[in-house]
Amino acid sequence: ETGHIRPYPPEKKTGKRVAVMGSGPAGMAAAQQLGRAGHDVHVYERESRPGGLMRYGIPDFKIEKHYIDRRIEQMQGEGVTFHCGVNVGVDKTVSELLEEHDAVLYCGGSETPRPAGIPGDDLSGVYDAMPYLVQQNRRVGGEPIQSVAWPSHTIIASGQHVVVVGGGDTASDCVGTAFRQGAVRVTQLDIRPQPPEKEDKLAVWPYWATKMRTSSSQAEGAEREFQVATLEFIGEDGQLTGVRCCEVDEKRKPIAGTEFVIRADLAFIAIGFAGPAKAGVAAELDGQMKIVTDSRRSRNVDANDRDYKTSVDKLYAAGDVRRGQSLVVWAIREGRQAARSIDEALMGSTVLTR
Repeated sequence: ETGHIRPYPPEKKTGKRVAVMGSGPAGMAAAQQLGRAGHDVHVYERESRPGGLMRYGIPDFKIEKHYIDRRIEQMQGEGVTFHCGVNVGVDKTVSELLEEHDAVLYCGGSETPRPAGIPGDDLSGVYDAMPYLVQQNRRVGGEPIQSVAWPSHTIIASGQHVVVVGGGDTASDCVGTAFRQGAVRVTQLDIRPQPPEKEDKLAVWPYWATKMRTSSSQAEGAEREFQVATLEFIGEDGQLTGVRCCEVDEKRKPIAGTEFVIRADLAFIAIGFAGPAKAGVAAELDGQMKIVTDSRRSRNVDANDRDYKTSVDKLYAAGDVRRGQSLVVWAIREGRQAARSIDEALMGSTVLTR
């Protein structure tokens, strides 16, 4: 409305073509920078709309999608082309992109759910968090609920007793979504100890200080259990009926005699991600694109944070696909830095900031 968010097209074009695989925060940030540098930028997105995690993973009560649409319109005005409904590695190969472009940037995110290994996780009513969140975002956005990346039958928490396993942002998003769908009760289980009410910044600087935090979703009525392990999902006739838990000590070892059962009609596992999707790009480049295991046992694309080059010629990687699951701001940072590296490689110099 104020006119500040408007296209800033480049003064001249370079004649170079760059493909970006993925339109999440890293891909969008990189594409905009590369477009403003004068390159012909093509963004490939397997879903029906651009935005990636920001559109389909984060609920509307945390980020309204019209902000994403506004950014897309700005980028299109700057010359960036979006190709939606194209699943690279399936509908179009990485090899084709490398042949057709001077550089290709892989920003596929970290999508493989971290295995929980909890007995009973095959019961009906037990789901990974992402299919649930993606369905609701598509529903709110007026799209068919079935996703290319996260296919699942309909999941609705209305009138249900819900248990969320995990203590991070994704778990909190499941809590808020369940309440908005009309869940009767939502319980969140966190294996970590309850944080202190007051943070000790000096003790942990420069790292994030731990303190008791309550998200807007949790404030809506979630029952939070700390230092609790999920032992088993229990059910009848293949349908989830409860979650068997116990208290744990400071080493996360079960404490004898503390077992209890929480009623559950639905349970969502939100304990993080272990690397990029195994299908598509990773499958096509298996044996060519080097993968490394980080300290969290996540298997990510091997590329440093200086030039973001992978082991495949002309192929770069940025965001969670490279660093493992992280924050949106880190993905944006990596996307911008990767764009600078690509611009410098193509042109011999760059004016893009790092």
